[in-house]
Amino acid sequence: MTEMKSDRFVGRRQRGSAVVEMALIAPVALLLLIAIMEFSLIFFSTLTMQYAVREGVRYGITGRVDADPATANQQRYLAVIQAIKNNSMGMYDSFKPVISVNGTKYATSNAYSASMFGGPEDIVVLRIDCTWKVVTPLISALFTNGQYQFSVAATMRNEAFSATTP
Repeated sequence: MTEMKSDRFVGRRQRGSAVVEMALIAPVALLLLIAIMEFSLIFFSTLTMQYAVREGVRYGITGRVDADPATANQQRYLAVIQAIKNNSMGMYDSFKPVISVNGTKYATSNAYSASMFGGPEDIVVLRIDCTWKVVTPLISALFTNGQYQFSVAATMRNEAFSATTP
């Protein structure tokens, strides 16, 4: 009979230790899971913006002006930005991007010029500097001001277009 009592007592003690172990391990496991998700989102957004910039430059090097919002000025800049927005899966506006074309930064879309993408056979370098706000408090401590800053760029040569390419 006493042997039976001690077996029950040991069973309860083991169940109690499982609860304590779970209480110690669960926060660490949860933090690890959230960190994996946060870093996955950072990686995904970087790749998405890289793709969007590449697609924007692909439009820009053709010399086309048919998709330009400001057709009277024959500007390619706004159409390139629109191509980037269309391919960024809605992330473009959330990053507060700073755009550089051939080394010149354009913080606003009103600062563009007709020659910023160069002429036929010129090399075009389009770079976007982005800032990702890290939302997980413990993960944000790893980054300056809790923000992950990254740049994506694409370099291509303009096609041999004429000044009147439709």
